[in-house]
Amino acid sequence: MLHFKSLTDALPVFKALASESRIELLNIIQENKDKNLNEIAQLLNMTNSAVSAHINKLLEADLIEINSISGVRGSMKVCHPKHTSLFVDMVPAPTPGKWYIQDIKVGHYTACSVKPTCGLATVNGLIGEFDDPRYFYFSQRFDASILWFTTGYLEYNIPNDLKAGERPTEIQLSFEISSEAPGYQDVYPSDIHFYINGVYLGYWISPGDFGSKPGRFNPTWYGAGNNQYGLLKLLIINEQGTFIDGGNKISDVTIDNLKIDYTAPITFRFEVPEDTPHPGGLTIFGTGFGNHNQSIKSQISYE
Repeated sequence: MLHFKSLTDALPVFKALASESRIELLNIIQENKDKNLNEIAQLLNMTNSAVSAHINKLLEADLIEINSISGVRGSMKVCHPKHTSLFVDMVPAPTPGKWYIQDIKVGHYTACSVKPTCGLATVNGLIGEFDDPRYFYFSQRFDASILWFTTGYLEYNIPNDLKAGERPTEIQLSFEISSEAPGYQDVYPSDIHFYINGVYLGYWISPGDFGSKPGRFNPTWYGAGNNQYGLLKLLIINEQGTFIDGGNKISDVTIDNLKIDYTAPITFRFEVPEDTPHPGGLTIFGTGFGNHNQSIKSQISYE
């Protein structure tokens, strides 16, 4: 997902999309993910040079990515869409700059209860063995940059930087996640539930456990048979409710319902309950894994 805080920030994307040919090109690579430049040119009835110019515009706007794959005559370059949605704040926040931002490493959870299939790893290798929940309690977990489980929960402390007299108006949490299937299954729905301070915020259905192509940042030791990347999600709790990816409201829980002030601890929980309709597990990708190379990010806005 692309999320822009203002119309001005989104201007490069608007320019890239202000072309019927580029819209058609995006549709083609979405429907035909392994088409090379020559094949795209034939489908659009354009010259290779014209298609290359359009592709460069989409690359500049960060709308697509190009990967090399093996072909009949060596490697060839194919285009892939980079995002599944676009969200633009039409009205900028009235008090820009009044927020606290923190990075929370994937392995820095404070409580957990997980069931196999499960595991965790650093950028250098697996911690312990596959499918043994004991290793989630080992001290090496603090170095983990990826972890996965089928059902259960993980809980993190979000640093509370608020000062006396500052009232929180919004919490944003950004993370790259997917389902968890044995090996991988691109279509494998999972209901991933969210809580802050024990208050249930709602859930998001992960569509699958993606592994048909390598994650952009995965280390070389990480095998092709594993899940490779997730989707970057943005969870927002403000005075209007709780949202995923900006515009998708998942509950009426507001920031005031959480009763957070400068003295309050803030705990955030991911959970996949056993009795949810789609108990398809959870994988969290941190720095050095997946497609986004980031930890769990929190932003607390205040007035």
